[in-house]
Amino acid sequence: MLLPEWSERRSPVIGMLHAMALPGAPTYGGDLARVRKALLADAEALVAGGVDGLMLENFGDSPFYPDRVPAMTVAALTALATEVRRCFPVPLGINVLRNDGRSALAVAVACGASFIRVNILCGARVADQGLLQGIAHELLRDRASLQARGIQIWADVDVKHSAALAARSLRDEVRDLIERGMADAVIVSGAATGSPIDLETLRTVRDAARGTPVLIGSGVMAESLGPLVPFAEGLIVGSSLKREGLAKNSVDIDRVRSLVAAVHRQSD
Repeated sequence: MLLPEWSERRSPVIGMLHAMALPGAPTYGGDLARVRKALLADAEALVAGGVDGLMLENFGDSPFYPDRVPAMTVAALTALATEVRRCFPVPLGINVLRNDGRSALAVAVACGASFIRVNILCGARVADQGLLQGIAHELLRDRASLQARGIQIWADVDVKHSAALAARSLRDEVRDLIERGMADAVIVSGAATGSPIDLETLRTVRDAARGTPVLIGSGVMAESLGPLVPFAEGLIVGSSLKREGLAKNSVDIDRVRSLVAAVHRQSD
C-alpha cells in the first residue's frame, strides 16, 4: 500500500514542486531566497487546492548529471525540503534528477520526507545524459544502514525521456523492479514531461505489479481521468497544474482545484 496517511484516499494526488535552478546550475539566478519564495508559493497553492502530498525535484538544474549530483545541490534541496515540511503538513517526496536516488534518500532522511522517486532503479537506459544505470544495489543498502525503511522507494518503469538498450517485456521490467529492485511502488509515465500515458500500458503494468501500488507519473489532466483512475493508486501531477499548462510556470490554484474535484468524483 501507499502511505498510511492516504488510507482513506482511493487515488491521492501528489503535486510536483519544480524547483528553479539551484546554486551551481547553469541557469541559477544567484538568489536562493527567490527560489525558496517561488517554491513555497507553489506549495501553498497546491495544498490550498487540495492535493494529498507534494514531491520536490531539482527541475531547473538542466542539463542534469546522470547520477550523483554536487554537494551544493543536496544542501540546497535539503534546505528547501525542510522549509516545505515546516510549512505544509502533508507527505513529501524527493526526486533528484537525473538518477541520484541515494541523495534523494539522504535529503528525505534529513527533512522527514515520506518517499523518493527513482527514475532508473534497475537495468540501464539511454537518455540525453548518456547511459543511466540502475542503483538498487546501493540504494537499498543505504536505506538499511540509515534505518530508513519507512521511506518508500517509488520507481519508474520505461521512464520518460529515455530509451531501452534492448527490447524487453514490460511485464518483466515491472517484476524486476518489485522482486529484485524491491520497489515499494511503480510509476508509469508518457514519453516526456506532461505527456499522456497509454491506457493499455497502464493496465499491463497494473497486472504485472500484482498488488504493488502503481502511480501515474505524467499527463494527468482533469478531462482525461475517467479511464485511468481505476488502474492507479496515485497520481503525480505537475505541468497540468501550472499556468497555461507549462511546467516552467507557477502553480494555478484553480487548475489544482479542478483536478482534485475531478479525482474525487471519479473515486466516489
